[in-house]
Amino acid sequence: MNYHNITKEDMLNGDGLRTVLWVAGCSHHCKNCQNPETWDENGGIPFDKDAEDELFEALDKSYISGITFSGGDPLFVGNRSEVFRLIKKFREKFGDKKTIWLYTGYLWEQIKDLEGIPDIDVIAEGEFIEELKDNNIHWVGSSNQRVLDVKKSLSSGKVVLI
Repeated sequence: MNYHNITKEDMLNGDGLRTVLWVAGCSHHCKNCQNPETWDENGGIPFDKDAEDELFEALDKSYISGITFSGGDPLFVGNRSEVFRLIKKFREKFGDKKTIWLYTGYLWEQIKDLEGIPDIDVIAEGEFIEELKDNNIHWVGSSNQRVLDVKKSLSSGKVVLI
């Protein structure tokens, strides 16, 4: 997996002060995407041990609320195994003391059964659609996108929005 950046203190991509991992690779190619430079899975730089150490060092700060996976698309087929490995490591290290947010262009119905999804707290899902752009919606850019409480959605069997 490649990545473009680790933002160590971010308040725009999830609740609280977060660390964001911006991965490379996306097959959605939404019109007027805010991060088209992240579409190429071979773009950015390899996510290696040094990058992982940097990520977890940033996450270890007491004032960091958790991690957000964005990009690109963390659930791009070429990213899934590494993202889910990082999610598992995050849960082993922090338990439920910190949260996991994940942004994806896939719909909940397409991803809810993937391995690793139950360990995520919040998923912002759906492709950005320029014609449905709405600057008044919290956490997402167009009105078709949803921000889901993963645990409640899985336990109830229906989509539960936050």
